[in-house]
Amino acid sequence: MRDFTTDIADVARRVKEAEAYLKVAALRVRLAELEVEIAKPDLWNDQDNAKRVNSEYSSVRGDLEEFDRIARTVDDVHLLHEMAREVDDASQEPEIEQSIARACAALDEVELRSLFIGEHDEADAIVQINAKDGGIDAQDWSAMLLRMFTRWAERRNFAVEMGDVSDGTEAGILSADFTVRGRYAYGLLTSERGTHRLVRISPFDNQGRRQTSFATVQVWPVLEEVDVEINDADIDMEVYRASGAGGQHVNKTSSAVRLIHRPTGLVAASQQERSQLQNRENALKKLKTMVATRIEEEREAELARIAGKQATVGWGTQIRSYVLQPYQMVKDLRTDVESGNVTAVLDGDLDEFMEGYLRWRRTEAGK
Repeated sequence: MRDFTTDIADVARRVKEAEAYLKVAALRVRLAELEVEIAKPDLWNDQDNAKRVNSEYSSVRGDLEEFDRIARTVDDVHLLHEMAREVDDASQEPEIEQSIARACAALDEVELRSLFIGEHDEADAIVQINAKDGGIDAQDWSAMLLRMFTRWAERRNFAVEMGDVSDGTEAGILSADFTVRGRYAYGLLTSERGTHRLVRISPFDNQGRRQTSFATVQVWPVLEEVDVEINDADIDMEVYRASGAGGQHVNKTSSAVRLIHRPTGLVAASQQERSQLQNRENALKKLKTMVATRIEEEREAELARIAGKQATVGWGTQIRSYVLQPYQMVKDLRTDVESGNVTAVLDGDLDEFMEGYLRWRRTEAGK
């Protein structure tokens, strides 16, 4: 009978660490408080508050149930191992080995959550892609990035709500914005904020020359409450016909709304609703989120400057290179995480890059 004592001790240690960084004791107290809130008969008199309470309750309960499930698995495998060792029952080895592997995989996922140190990391995310230098190739590259992010979201069972998509002059897209809904969507997608660089043989060059293209990605959290005022005189509003995937019109009226904030150049759009008024309200809410986040980032950058620290890489800085020719490699320039499987990355396999960024961000924050 194989001795799994060291393996079980190691996974038990990780459970103790998870109990600490998840703040399990505090979560149990909070769960009891939320159960009282949910039981109140007048909870839904304030629908926004009710949604917030239910969302937090679901998250807290889910975290505790997952931790308890892992802890029970480790307790059970510990007991099974002791019993099997007593009678030298080697037939239990596969079950013990599989249970340890399941617990380790679950702990890997839980440990990832400890990397979400940002205030809004649990929030949904608003994402914008814009074609930059590279002409038609940059526009095609932007469309490839849009596909990459939507494929990534599908892998995680996140919902994607497409907003404003501006078609390219001959191929691809000039710009696109969309909302990704799912727990930690913003925390994960902050890793993608910046300039993405593509090197390949251009499919649009008759001479088959290598082309370098650039596209920028910006990410904002979806905030339920935004404490910022925007002067209507600073906003330009454009209306257009809402369209669905592939360009088909979902209605024949100009109900979609695009808002442009002149002082910052930020653009927010909405086409989800049939009413132009509702779309304007949605777009304005997104715009306020963008402006509030810009103010927060500028304040943090100034504090970092005063403290003599180098600010975190901003969205206008090149963060990752995707090389298709003369060799195949995707490399993150901040974390040095790289992959030779470019096809998989462009098909949405981004988790290694995102986790690498989160670990890098935590290290940078501690400096």
